[in-house]
Amino acid sequence: MRGLIGKKIGMTRVFGEFNEMIPVTVVEVVPCTVVQVKTSRHDGYDAIQVGSGEISDKKVTKPLEGHFKSNNLSSFRHLREFESVPGFDYSPGQVFHVGLFQEGEFVRVSGISKGKGFTGVIKRHNFRRQRKTHGNGHTERAPGSIGQASDPSRVFPGMRMAGHHGNSKVTVENLQVVKVDVSNNQLLIKGAVPGSRNGTLIISK
Repeated sequence: MRGLIGKKIGMTRVFGEFNEMIPVTVVEVVPCTVVQVKTSRHDGYDAIQVGSGEISDKKVTKPLEGHFKSNNLSSFRHLREFESVPGFDYSPGQVFHVGLFQEGEFVRVSGISKGKGFTGVIKRHNFRRQRKTHGNGHTERAPGSIGQASDPSRVFPGMRMAGHHGNSKVTVENLQVVKVDVSNNQLLIKGAVPGSRNGTLIISK
């Protein structure tokens, strides 16, 4: 399998072979259980659906409860699909843990970024501030002109303006795995990853 589901714990630092400081993110990767094996013959594509975080059956919908019970599995909080490895025999109920990754390899991490709420163009789009003097009437943080008057008499789609900032899916590639702690189900990944603490992450090879 090409990846697992994890949870962001926080950031710390470790020291490398030559005593250089390496900033790392601690990611908890609890064992993930194979829920369904999708094939191109029945589903149109090949993938492995895994579940993470066991919860009570009362907290899932009836269709999901039946989906889990069809393979005699408990209910899971998170369900994700990953690319399967050709030639490997998968079956529902198999468990994959953090040992799937190796120290030194590079991974791709996806998560939901921190929500910033409604922000202006300076924070959202990195606009520069207008001048405060020479007749500018307290609009130094305003966006400025957003279009023409008589022609074309409209604002073009995609105009950078104030609005909702953050709380969207972000993917960071080529992050190096510094350490694999199998006993504590933790990955130490070099650098920062998207999201806040306790946020769900998708770690893929």
